[in-house]
Amino acid sequence: MSHDCAHDHDDGPGLSGETLLAELAAAEKRCSDQAERLTQPRRRVLELMLVSGQPMKAYDLIASFGVEGQPAKPPTVYRALDFLEKQGFVHRIESLNAYVVCHHGDRAHAAAFLICDCCGASAEIEPVAGQEITAIGERTGFLVQALTIEAHGLCKACRP
Repeated sequence: MSHDCAHDHDDGPGLSGETLLAELAAAEKRCSDQAERLTQPRRRVLELMLVSGQPMKAYDLIASFGVEGQPAKPPTVYRALDFLEKQGFVHRIESLNAYVVCHHGDRAHAAAFLICDCCGASAEIEPVAGQEITAIGERTGFLVQALTIEAHGLCKACRP
């Protein structure tokens, strides 16, 4: 599906300055509280994602990882993403083969994403069907451990 996206609009809610430092400090504390470590590679991947504010593919993280332009070794980034996902700092958006920062990471939850097929912007929302799907699973003896819903369309700025 192709749309004309030759217009200007805000590319996303990326963080910088004191807000970025506060988010990283909160992540450090959360890891410490859970007897986990936010190692330097994990911190760097999270920082890149927070600065971006949008879904990022692993190869973009690999290319951007080094402070002086040196790419990371792929296993370093993939291990960091695995940790960040397990700890609830990021979600994987399957249809984009990308990762996005979770803004509800302090609690377990179902995730849903509105994804613009034109500009690539995404927004995490609370899925209204999440609890219902989990309850249906329980009634049939199935334990839902993770639930991610993806909705594709056009954001307000990209709509004709």
